[in-house]
Amino acid sequence: MKLFFKKVNKLSKGFTLVETLVALSIFSVSLIGLMSVLARGISNTNYIKEKDTAIYLAQEGIEYMRNMRDTYVLYTTPALDGWNAFNTKLATYSCGTGCYFDPEGIPVTETMTSLPMYSCSSGNCVVMKYSSTTGKYGYTAGANSVFTRKITMQVVNVNETKISSTVSWVQGSGTPPSVTLSENLYNWVE
Repeated sequence: MKLFFKKVNKLSKGFTLVETLVALSIFSVSLIGLMSVLARGISNTNYIKEKDTAIYLAQEGIEYMRNMRDTYVLYTTPALDGWNAFNTKLATYSCGTGCYFDPEGIPVTETMTSLPMYSCSSGNCVVMKYSSTTGKYGYTAGANSVFTRKITMQVVNVNETKISSTVSWVQGSGTPPSVTLSENLYNWVE
């Protein structure tokens, strides 16, 4: 009788170990699945955050160009010369293939006609910087960000110019994502 109980106990211990291993493997698989879902969620959250910032930066590019157009037209006599000067400035800085502007450092009393504009060399614009103290993106102050903004222009006709603002950013190892916003600016004085 003693021998029978000893054999049963040995079998029970071995069977419990197998159950434990199966339970641990099931738990591990479910934990890996949960971690994978969480990692994908965090990645998607970061992508959306970067895309929202890129949309705002692209819209800012359009707003600066619109402001520059209005300044040229309002403060040049006759106004048609201002419209032509605006288009000439954009052409001068090769905005057909890509340019960028740096509004930092311009005194408030200055007009947008003195806006520092630069050509993008070989179609590649300078990486924007982010200042954590001011919370602004620019080209002079702060640490390098992941964003690059490129403004392009296309003259549609004598009284219409299409402005496109493309912001791209680095995320992961694949093709950099980008956001492009376009708006047609018109010679509104005619």
